[in-house]
Amino acid sequence: MADLTTIFHQLQRQLFPAVTAELGPLSALDQQFCEVMALTDLGRFTRRYEWCGNGCPPCPRTWLAHAFIAKSVYQFPITSALIDALKSRPLLRQLCGWESAGELPSEPTFSRAFAAFAQDQLPQQIHEHIVKTHAGTKLVGHVSRDATAIEAPERPAPKTAPAVPAAPRQRGRPKRGEVRPPAPPKRLALQPTRTLAENLADLPVRCDVGCKRNSKGHQESWTGYKLHLDTVDGDFPVSAILTSASVHDSQVAIPLAQRTAQRANSLYDLMDSAYDAPQIHAFSRALSQLIPTRAAGKSFRWPRPKRNASRNAAPANG
Repeated sequence: MADLTTIFHQLQRQLFPAVTAELGPLSALDQQFCEVMALTDLGRFTRRYEWCGNGCPPCPRTWLAHAFIAKSVYQFPITSALIDALKSRPLLRQLCGWESAGELPSEPTFSRAFAAFAQDQLPQQIHEHIVKTHAGTKLVGHVSRDATAIEAPERPAPKTAPAVPAAPRQRGRPKRGEVRPPAPPKRLALQPTRTLAENLADLPVRCDVGCKRNSKGHQESWTGYKLHLDTVDGDFPVSAILTSASVHDSQVAIPLAQRTAQRANSLYDLMDSAYDAPQIHAFSRALSQLIPTRAAGKSFRWPRPKRNASRNAAPANG
């Protein structure tokens, strides 16, 4: 995006020299953290967490939100590792807002604040604001849709039986005059008639085991979750949905398209063979978008350039 490029140039020319002169040299991760902080505009989202009442004022939630983002940028696995880094690294501590290590709150305060941010979906709100600000007013060419595995150090959740068990279906062809009840509609058939909130509520989000074919054609499995993404020109992610690892990619295509349509105007949907379903095709066309089709039961492939005809041509003299 053009305006994002302008912002990054301003950071390189103005912000980084000023921070370096004030706090010292910045590493690559420090610069990445400053870039994220410049784009998030946390003050817009942390006003509701500010204290207003009697007693001792709590730690500013904006500083805790800075630490919440720093935990992800610097890839600290647990909150205690983040706190140790804030105590031992003055530059990181000052970038978050604390001048001295004695001003840092206790670990339970960090945990309660981080739990409140996660429950209120603060990262999702910030991401939506960034997308609508920098991509919502533009016309993007294509939306690339795919999913990736997210491994988690958790135990898979036990499978639960449905509240209303399905009636056993008889095998074989029905007898003459026999009328069997129709099969219940599948999730993919119901999604086009539902709202985005209803589709998201229907997707499982518990930790379980997933299996997917990688780029080399080999089957791989993992325990955790699956992150479904819609990215536009320049690898700019506009929509993201986290589900259980066992959810098939096609089950999240329509919710992703619904969320992307609310945030950006696009022309094309680019998806692999996992999304080849008539419901997904029809929904993309209903959004006035184009998708590559496949003919004669074969997967879509971009046309290859023709080989040089002179290479296979016979010699002139036979």
